[in-house]
Amino acid sequence: MTDLSTTYMGLNLRNPLIIGSSGLTNSLTNIQEIEKQGAGAVVLKSLFEEQIKFEIRKVFSHDNVQSSSTEAEDYIRNYARAHTLNEYTNLIQEAKKTTSIPIIASVNCVSASEWPSFATNIQEAGADGLELNIFVLPSDINSDSKKIEQIYFDIVETVKSKVSIPISLKLSHHFSGLGEMIKKLSWTEVKGIVLFNRFFNPDIDTESFMLKPGNIYSTPDEITNSLRWIAILSDRVQCDLCASTGIHDSTGLIKQLLAGAKAGQICSVLYKNGLDEIEKIVSELQSWMEQKNFSKIDDFRGKMSYKKSENPSAYYRVQFMKHFAGIE
Repeated sequence: MTDLSTTYMGLNLRNPLIIGSSGLTNSLTNIQEIEKQGAGAVVLKSLFEEQIKFEIRKVFSHDNVQSSSTEAEDYIRNYARAHTLNEYTNLIQEAKKTTSIPIIASVNCVSASEWPSFATNIQEAGADGLELNIFVLPSDINSDSKKIEQIYFDIVETVKSKVSIPISLKLSHHFSGLGEMIKKLSWTEVKGIVLFNRFFNPDIDTESFMLKPGNIYSTPDEITNSLRWIAILSDRVQCDLCASTGIHDSTGLIKQLLAGAKAGQICSVLYKNGLDEIEKIVSELQSWMEQKNFSKIDDFRGKMSYKKSENPSAYYRVQFMKHFAGIE
């Protein structure tokens, strides 16, 4: 009998399909439907550091008391922060009461200052794990890269000092030494690293001269970047790797598992086609395994990783060969 179960971050998953952090994972109704459709785990919509600061500013914009009382200002600031966090922890508690799949909380960090206490609240609410969605845009031309990279380690250290639930990091590929950075982050005893995050991309409206979002949803073509790095690193890091961005069907998930991923996250395809896509992907994964005579995920996971591939150098190729470019 085909066994789709696997582990990720030390958590037991009935299959390697994880629903990634998004607006789709921000309601109890959707989380229950996600479980019903057969997902292995769910990552809740991120609690944003900027979101909390925005809520604080919004409260201040309707109240002038802070101008005359420092104590009142502190009270309002703490109230706004607590209100946002309480909504989030309540969702965790309700999801744990009514579903059985792992519930992974997510926080979007840009500094190491806010998160230790928040992580404690998230753990106490019952979350099975915590995904730290970290990205500091390396746009400051006066900042040394080491200074920027240290922020990631500082965030991990402060959060790890407060919680015992497994922690994963969701990263971008914006590092000059990406492989080394991921390797060193895996030494921090995080349980998982998600490759890669997908961020807001600015575009320009040439008629209104306004900035607008560009490329909101991922496409299947975007799988190649994470596929390359999953394959190169899956045998070389000291934590699980999870693939993200570009998985739109069972074939995409299978490719990432062959490269060495422990699991794969999907999001955009659910916005486009609905939550029914979850059951389809899981069913097609099972059918493919039966066709290939694989009884469990570990029978083929990593079969096409850098260390096991018959042509490992292809993962390091960055230029097209001449005949690929149509040049004689």
